[in-house]
Amino acid sequence: MSLEEHSHRRLNLLTGEWVLVSPHRTRRPWQGQVDKPEAESRPEYDPECYLCPGNERANGNRNPRYSGPFAFDNDFPALSAVSDIEQPGNSLLVAERESGSCRVACFSERHDLRLATMGDVDVERALQFLFQEFQALDMRPDIGYVQVFENRGRMMGCSNPHPHAQIWATRSLPVEPSKELVRQRRYFESEGRSLLLDYLQTELGQEERLVCCNEQAVSLVPFWATWPYEILVLPRRAISGPAELDENEVAGLARVLRETLLSLEKLFSAAVPYSMGFHPRPSDGRPHPEWQFHAHIYPPLLRSASVRKHMVGFEMLGMPQRDITPEAAALNLRNALSRVRV
Repeated sequence: MSLEEHSHRRLNLLTGEWVLVSPHRTRRPWQGQVDKPEAESRPEYDPECYLCPGNERANGNRNPRYSGPFAFDNDFPALSAVSDIEQPGNSLLVAERESGSCRVACFSERHDLRLATMGDVDVERALQFLFQEFQALDMRPDIGYVQVFENRGRMMGCSNPHPHAQIWATRSLPVEPSKELVRQRRYFESEGRSLLLDYLQTELGQEERLVCCNEQAVSLVPFWATWPYEILVLPRRAISGPAELDENEVAGLARVLRETLLSLEKLFSAAVPYSMGFHPRPSDGRPHPEWQFHAHIYPPLLRSASVRKHMVGFEMLGMPQRDITPEAAALNLRNALSRVRV
C-alpha cells in the first residue's frame, strides 16, 4: 500500500498522538471559504503603531526611539507576577494558581519588515536578542518554562503587523512541552540517545521531507505533520536550550529560518501567516540530556494564501487529519525555494 495514495495514520514521535493522512482527498473539488490575502506593503514607520520607535502605547507608556531589537513587559499580560486563587471546593473542579511574566520583543524598528524579508544578519541579531530574553527569564526561581513565539498575520490573530515576538514565562510546564518531555525522556532512557537527533538522521538519509539545511541547522516537514505546511527546525548538534548555541550555530539557524519562511512566501506568493515557537528544555535548573532544542512553524494555509485550513468536525472530535502528504508539502517548498535568490 502506497502512503502517497491510500489513507493511513502516522504517529507523532514528540507527542504520542496520531494524525490521519488522506492523500486521495486532494482530488475533491473545493468550495470553501476564501479570504483576501494580507497586504504586503507597509511604511517603514507608522505613527499609529504601538510598537514603532517613539510612539505611545495603549497604556500610555512611550517607546524609546530604539534601533534594532527592543523588548518590554506586555501592557496587557496573560500572566501576573503573583497569582493567588480560591479553590472551587469540589474534587471534580480542579484549579491551580499560575503566575509568570509576558514580554513583547520587536525584531526591528522597521514597521515594514518581517523575518522573511530581513537580512540574515538582522535575523541573527533578532534571534540572539530573543535568546538573551529567554536566559533572563530562565534563571528566575519562580519560572518553570519560557515559551518564545511569534504570531504573524491576521489569520493567526496578530493585532499588530510590526515584526515582533512574545515571550511567556510560566510557573508550571505547559501542556505541549510536557508531552514532548515525556516522549523524549522515555526514548533517551531506553536508547541512550536523543529522539529528535536520531529522527533527524533518518530524515537526512531519506531527504524527501527536507526543506532546507546548512552545516548548523535543518528545516523539514515532519513525517507526522498535522498542518499542511507544518515545519520542524532542528540544530544538527545536541543542544537542550538556546544558551548552548555558539555564534555560528545562531547564524546558521537564522539563515535556515529565513529561507524556510521565504519558501512559504514564494509558494503562496504572499506574506504568509503563521505561528512559530521555540521549544527549549524546562527551566527547572536540572540537566535535560534527553531534550533537543527545536522550533515549530505552523502556517494555516492549504490551497492558497486566501484559503485557510480549519480544524473542524472529525479533527476536533476524533484526531487531526490532512490531505496533502508531508512529502508532497516538502517538495512544494523545495521547489518554491529553488526559485528564490537567498
